[in-house]
Amino acid sequence: MPATEPTIVATSMGFASRRRGPWDARPGRVFPLMAELAGAGDSPRICYLAQAVGDQPTSLTVFHGAFAGTRFRPSHLALYPMPNVDDIRAHLLAQDVIWVGGGSVANLCAVWRVHGLPEILHECWQAGVVLGGVSAGSICWHTGGATDSYGPTLRPFTEGLGWLPYGNGVHYDSEEQRRPLMHRLVADGTLPTSHCTDDGVGLVYRGTRLAEAVADREGVSAYEVSRAEDGTARETRIEPRLLPAGPV
Repeated sequence: MPATEPTIVATSMGFASRRRGPWDARPGRVFPLMAELAGAGDSPRICYLAQAVGDQPTSLTVFHGAFAGTRFRPSHLALYPMPNVDDIRAHLLAQDVIWVGGGSVANLCAVWRVHGLPEILHECWQAGVVLGGVSAGSICWHTGGATDSYGPTLRPFTEGLGWLPYGNGVHYDSEEQRRPLMHRLVADGTLPTSHCTDDGVGLVYRGTRLAEAVADREGVSAYEVSRAEDGTARETRIEPRLLPAGPV
């Protein structure tokens, strides 16, 4: 059964290390949540989009390895050097969850537009497929955010899909450039009111409404950054709900 409302889970969370090496990951707590929101039942279908790292083979290997032996049925959509499925629309509409990885949000959105993905993904969203992602896979659904797509010094990005009419700040507590740049971009009007996440936090949108913030650990938070009447940025903390630990 698809989600009852169009749903996006935009995060600074995702996979967790099994502590046996950087490529040995396990699915984090956000994935059971997304399957539940999708009404997916016992065998959720999840498709990975890794265009933010150019469909890097190691990224695809980590994804499939993480879900091996779980109740999830993983697949991926690659666009480099050409699509790996005959019918992109049919493949994505058949999923319960679509997960977008991190990397370059500027490149991600550009490549999607070349291949007509925004229209297909919007159809999936409206049809009840739960969309989500981490970092670039979070910013992309919003109007924009702060990005390192152009180099190590963060710059504004304003070419997101814009289905969620907010800016989005990721890695808010772990990368020192993030918070001050998001404040400046909201204060000067480059970005609208923005929702930001510490590492380990996600935002659940039902339609375009922020329904709740969730976390996979204690001591982290989400934030709303808005423009005050005096032209400065005002930050309001949003307390996240701690997601339960358990098998995927």
